[in-house]
Amino acid sequence: MTQPDPAHLAGLRQAIDAVDDQVLALLNQRARLASEVGRIKTAASPEALFHVPRREREVLARMEAANPGPFPSAAVRNVFQEVMSACLSLEKPLRVAFLGPEGTFTHLAARQQFGGSSQALPLGTIGAVFQAVERQRADYGVVPVENATEGAVESTLDAFLESPLRICAEILLPVDQALLVRPDLDLSAVRRVYSHPQALSQCRGWLETHLAHADRIEAPSTSEAARLAREDAEGAAVASELAADLFGLKVAETQIQDLAANATRFVVLGPKGSEPTGRDRTTLLALAQDGPGALLHLLEPLARRGLNLSRIQSRPTRRKLWEYAFFLDVEGHEADPVLAEVLGELRGVCASLKVLGSYPQAVMDSAK
Repeated sequence: MTQPDPAHLAGLRQAIDAVDDQVLALLNQRARLASEVGRIKTAASPEALFHVPRREREVLARMEAANPGPFPSAAVRNVFQEVMSACLSLEKPLRVAFLGPEGTFTHLAARQQFGGSSQALPLGTIGAVFQAVERQRADYGVVPVENATEGAVESTLDAFLESPLRICAEILLPVDQALLVRPDLDLSAVRRVYSHPQALSQCRGWLETHLAHADRIEAPSTSEAARLAREDAEGAAVASELAADLFGLKVAETQIQDLAANATRFVVLGPKGSEPTGRDRTTLLALAQDGPGALLHLLEPLARRGLNLSRIQSRPTRRKLWEYAFFLDVEGHEADPVLAEVLGELRGVCASLKVLGSYPQAVMDSAK
């Protein structure tokens, strides 16, 4: 076996150090430019929010497309997301409320959207997240709205019935459950598995095959399950890999959920929607007129103009017995001429119609 040439290795490492120095210099150059952008924005509008989903999406898409390799394309988005997050924190640190605690998939979604330099504000309920943004204790909020296997998150829909907030972005996150253990614990020694009931259910098959001898213990969240596993010499947790980092645990197994295609859709709450990107989604909250054919009158204008309705969900308004509101997701932006015309027609046939937001359609991203 040929031994490496020490002089050659030393030369390569010196070259890597020189490249690292260049990268650092360029990062600081970008930070100075971002700070200047922040100064100009502040002078023009001191209360303006600096996070622009359209601009961020354009930058990430351009970097992914421009990457010639061999740097992994999958890592380009993550790297530039963190660069933009760090630079944005120089303009104005973003306060992001989310359904906590830390280490949950909602926290992971918030990290994916805003990066690690944002100020994380974990809150105990979806309603508390709405209130934090409404009362300007947070610039944005992140809440789950729909799971591919469990369906709509009703608490989020109910909060929109009374809230003035808008949807300014959406996040699609694969629900990849992992088995977390203490660094010194072997899988064969696990006697208890902690997790949220839904997570335990999602991983029932794997647990019965590999940890049939271990007791399942329910926890209020996957993050709390990770904390409990850290304190238990024979305990494990079903949680996200982010929870392993936060609680100093080892990832013993990944992707242990029974359905590999499971994913959750999250929405970002803010005071206003986003500008058109050409690939957008609009969420509507409609209260249909009482009477025969009410739902048909609501859907017919969309079908007549060939607009794709990707979701419809009804919820009781809680204002009157048997009165229901309809949540609709339509492809397109409210500023698009065709959709704008449809919205005008719907206002004539609905008891009330509210645009909850137009925002860029999300692409599925791998969990970090």
